[in-house]
Amino acid sequence: MRRCALFVIVVSMSTVISIVAADVAAQNLPAPEAVTDPKKISSKPNAQVEPRSLTIEKLYMTRQVGRPTWSPDGKSVAFISNMSGRNNLWVVPADGGWPVQLTVSDQRQSSPAWSPDGKWIAYQSDYDGDEQWDVFLVSPKTGKVVNLTQTREIAELNPTWSPDGRYLAYEVKPKTSAAYEIDIYDMVMREVKHITTSTPQDKGNYGPIWSKDGKYIVYTQEQAKGTDSNIIIADVATGKSTLLTPHEGEQRYYANDIDPRAIPDGRKILVTSNAANGYENIGLLEFGTKGELNGGFTPGKITWLTQDKWEVRGGEFSADGKHITFSANVDGNEDIYLYDLATGKSTALPIPKGVNEPVGGHSAFTKDGSRLLYNHNGPTAPGDLWVYHVATGKSQQITHSLVAGVRSEDMVEPHLVHFPSRDGKWTISAFLYVPFNMARNGKNAAIVYIHGGPTAQSMNSFNRFVQYAVNQGYMVLAPNYRGSTGYGKEFQQANLFDMGGGDLQDVLAGVDWIKQTGHLDPKKIAVMGGSYGGYLSMMAVTKAPEVWAAGVPIVPFVNWFTEIENEDPVLQQSDLATMGDPVKNKKLYEERSPINYIDQIKAPLLLLAGGHDPRCPKSETQQVVDAIRTRGGTVDSKIYENEGHGFARVENQIDAYKRVADFLLAHVVPADCSCTVTE
Repeated sequence: MRRCALFVIVVSMSTVISIVAADVAAQNLPAPEAVTDPKKISSKPNAQVEPRSLTIEKLYMTRQVGRPTWSPDGKSVAFISNMSGRNNLWVVPADGGWPVQLTVSDQRQSSPAWSPDGKWIAYQSDYDGDEQWDVFLVSPKTGKVVNLTQTREIAELNPTWSPDGRYLAYEVKPKTSAAYEIDIYDMVMREVKHITTSTPQDKGNYGPIWSKDGKYIVYTQEQAKGTDSNIIIADVATGKSTLLTPHEGEQRYYANDIDPRAIPDGRKILVTSNAANGYENIGLLEFGTKGELNGGFTPGKITWLTQDKWEVRGGEFSADGKHITFSANVDGNEDIYLYDLATGKSTALPIPKGVNEPVGGHSAFTKDGSRLLYNHNGPTAPGDLWVYHVATGKSQQITHSLVAGVRSEDMVEPHLVHFPSRDGKWTISAFLYVPFNMARNGKNAAIVYIHGGPTAQSMNSFNRFVQYAVNQGYMVLAPNYRGSTGYGKEFQQANLFDMGGGDLQDVLAGVDWIKQTGHLDPKKIAVMGGSYGGYLSMMAVTKAPEVWAAGVPIVPFVNWFTEIENEDPVLQQSDLATMGDPVKNKKLYEERSPINYIDQIKAPLLLLAGGHDPRCPKSETQQVVDAIRTRGGTVDSKIYENEGHGFARVENQIDAYKRVADFLLAHVVPADCSCTVTE
């Protein structure tokens, strides 16, 4: 039985949050050098690497390591991995050793959280990729599994334990709703209490954080458009909530952690926000204490700890409250920093370049603050967990993802490149992968690899298919078109109400640029991407058909009208917020739906989809296949009926990307390709 609690925001909306500068110096993160002249792109010689030695089977058997959680005693780390072919839960000693599989399930699992008493690990699991998550518990000692929520038509996700371990907070969304609410489960009384209710359908509540005494929960409420969000504190006992970040205009505020030293109830919150200068930065939000404003809290002020023009994200406080972690994404490379709150000085962890993130569940720190858990993911190695020892400044790797003779030295590190957008408004950043020993002879092939989102970013991270393609002899360009994250508020919002417009032109500007390197045959360029990247791939082959030799849209959508009708309500609200009303903006919807321009396609296509995809339903792919076949065009497709938005099962990953590999080798042949494609 679910109990309802009144959700009231107690605040005067005429009050606007006060923002002050920190006494400490803002970060001044240097921009990395980028290549702007395509003629300066060169291929590295490497006599040791064997061309076409990397196979899809080998690359996709390299392990994937997902979200981890510290054990309370700091002796073990539980994490998600696909080592068994499924995304299940594993445990490894914190000082390294052989990992042990804890859960055995055909379904994918995510977001583990170890209880404070060490008796349970909470996690989420869905059904064949449908994103209808349930929250489960597993005993790390016995392996006993309990489905805590058992609500097939309601998704519960991202479980978070209260400090005393009695309660579990999590996000909740009925299948037919667009709004995420926050519930707490009482492990003693076996009852559910609603912290939020009746949230408008164009908003959602995310990331519950418990105060140290367990009396309050801080969370973030975000609008569907993704351009505005707030931080709210809720009294668990009364259900009263107070808005802590009232503001004018569109600004984003996200709660990261509560200062454990603050008295009485956590008056300082580590936040990430773009309110200071239009770029994500971190600050300390200090607000009024309990007892004010009819038993609630009063909005306060933010003291900024960084004011950079890159994307800086907050992590957590150390247990003693003296340090915090944050990460800084500088043009696609993400580094981890330790910030000393007393001195205002930050120190970068000595980690190789790539995508580095502090991880660990409730905190990346152990309780004694002596160690910090992070994930390192670089272009030449998959993501792995490492433990950083604060006293010595040294790191120890505790998971090992490279297997089957796959070596880091066989991988290509990309060039960071910048090129102008076609309209001259922006400088577009991209990663360009050039195969070893590629001749500048105008005969080579290329793939333009478009990321999804669109509020996402191609980063300097490990990509299995990209490394396969480069090893086969393809140059690969991964552009960060307008709408991507990582480059500030203005750039991220530049494709609002223009989806498939300026962002597509940015992708085509990238094609213009790589053609000038002198390496490529301009008739041997393919386009591929997943999700929104699949949509832009379809826009590319319909709006610029003469550019492409082949196209591979993966889990795409192709028709704005049917997509909004059939997708999950959360995505529906997001699309309506970013494209406008489908009746009033009918012409825009029609013009930006590639299904209406199938007759323009010249390139052969391969489309892949998931049968349980709630974001880009398989019917979107089927529309394209039916339309092309009706016109006698060249198209192939595969729908994986036991997958969702992307492919989680290793055998499906291998099958899918072998199909992509064979398709590209058949239609866009790399120079001097001695390989054969078997039918």
